[in-house]
Amino acid sequence: MFTSSDTHPGDYPTVQAVEHMGALLQRETNGRLGIKVYPGGQLGSETDMLEITSFGALDLNRVNLAPPNSMEPATIPFALPFIFETVSHMRRVVDSAIGDEVLASLERHNLIGMCFYDSGDRHFYNTRRPIRTPADMRGLKLRVPASDLYVAMVNALGANAVPIPFGEVNQALSQGVIDGTENNWPSFLSARHYDVARNFSLTAHLLTPEVLVMSKATWDTLSPSDRLLVKQAARQSVPVMRRLWDARVNEARETIKAADVAVNPVENEAFAALMRPVWANFVTSPQQASLVERILGESA
Repeated sequence: MFTSSDTHPGDYPTVQAVEHMGALLQRETNGRLGIKVYPGGQLGSETDMLEITSFGALDLNRVNLAPPNSMEPATIPFALPFIFETVSHMRRVVDSAIGDEVLASLERHNLIGMCFYDSGDRHFYNTRRPIRTPADMRGLKLRVPASDLYVAMVNALGANAVPIPFGEVNQALSQGVIDGTENNWPSFLSARHYDVARNFSLTAHLLTPEVLVMSKATWDTLSPSDRLLVKQAARQSVPVMRRLWDARVNEARETIKAADVAVNPVENEAFAALMRPVWANFVTSPQQASLVERILGESA
């Protein structure tokens, strides 16, 4: 029985997708293989679990791309702001040879990339005013995760990036420590940030996927036929995750709109134009540049 970690709660689409993967493995092997998922951060943070997985003490781990970004440059293009035009563009890329190349890049870090999941389109929201153009960002204090890329993105847009933990956002918004932050529709709803931040702007600045990895130590113990089964089960879990995720996004969007939150359209091209210097600072190798070019070539 494989062990797997996820920081999301048990009802989250990524957790349910890995459980579906485990059920497929149990069915195909008459119970010889399966997955025990530990959701809700029971085993630790994403960064800690990624390190433990690379050491071989954990079999599987679902993680956002921020921790892999710090170790593997090939993962950075997927995390660049405004590199994906739409959800369908992102999914088309990760399902292609581009996605396979990025997954393969993790092996030198003792991780076997299984598949990519969604983490949603992320948007800015704040307590002070609608954001429709980059000029509306000026002077706003916006929370970001502890990520150099996020900090550079927000500062390039004219706001002031404030790295603080996600769990402190509600209090920081209420007390005016920050004016706003950014996230996807489901998180905006589930964290109840909409109680305070009533201006939601459709920037869709990030569509960064998440990744499911297996420890290379575990992978090396598997027979070729079992490796094929594991890979197939992981890939078959992706449409399950997407179906659950899309339903969750639609439900959150309708709930937010019904709560009379101001949902503002934006001039996306004006925001995207300010990101090229940010890209230049983080895309520093020929492989990364090639990935960026190919990703852009997959846009509709």
